[in-house]
Amino acid sequence: MRITLIGSGNVATHLAAAFKNAGHVIVQVYSRDMQNAALLAYHVKAEAIDNLDAVNPETDLFIIAVKDDAIGDIAQKLAKYSKLIVHTSGATPLKVLTDYTANSGVFYPLQTFSKTKELDFRTVPLCIEGADEQITKQLEELARTISNNVYRINSDQRKILHLAAVFACNFPNYLYYVAGKLLQQHDLDFNLLRPLILETAEKVQEYLPADVQTGPAIRNDEKTMVAHVQLLQDNPELERLYTELSQLIIKMDKGGYGGV
Repeated sequence: MRITLIGSGNVATHLAAAFKNAGHVIVQVYSRDMQNAALLAYHVKAEAIDNLDAVNPETDLFIIAVKDDAIGDIAQKLAKYSKLIVHTSGATPLKVLTDYTANSGVFYPLQTFSKTKELDFRTVPLCIEGADEQITKQLEELARTISNNVYRINSDQRKILHLAAVFACNFPNYLYYVAGKLLQQHDLDFNLLRPLILETAEKVQEYLPADVQTGPAIRNDEKTMVAHVQLLQDNPELERLYTELSQLIIKMDKGGYGGV
């Protein structure tokens, strides 16, 4: 397909490379910042533009990979070209596109992306939704050219999936940050934690989290938890976070959310 990327951030960068490697043609890369557009365009042999009026209509697909609150405005401007338009957001419903064009869908890659970190896109789950069955099938075929994991996920399901991804990815990463700050304050190296983090992540590739939970809270080791809380007494926010998470873990069971 001939594809135009609207956006030059993390998601757009990885999608552009995956499509290029699969033999698709990246026609243009748009960004409000021409330097950003030019950098990505250079790597995928595309034209860089910073004005949507300069869009080449000789494209098969527009992929909008920008901040959620800008998707609707961009879709409205692109609808006049009567081409297939998709967005890549996990939290935004398909309706933000169908308000302007019926030739639309969602192409949501469920992964955390950084421009500087390469990954095997064949392993990335791609969540597809089309405005009709024909578009859905077309997007599925396209998705299978770059990924081995393609799923039909509607807008309501995708909202829950995105929420679950925040719990599974964004929150743990913040807790890694907290752990790193605690170590730094006491002249300890974050590298000490990396094997532990890796082992924890590898376990949940084979088991359910409830089956491999470890630590003082799941053992209801009150003496250790009290000692930990005392170490955090100068930081009420972390003390509260530690206590609340510990209580939820204590209440864990295989069929629920602890105390939630």
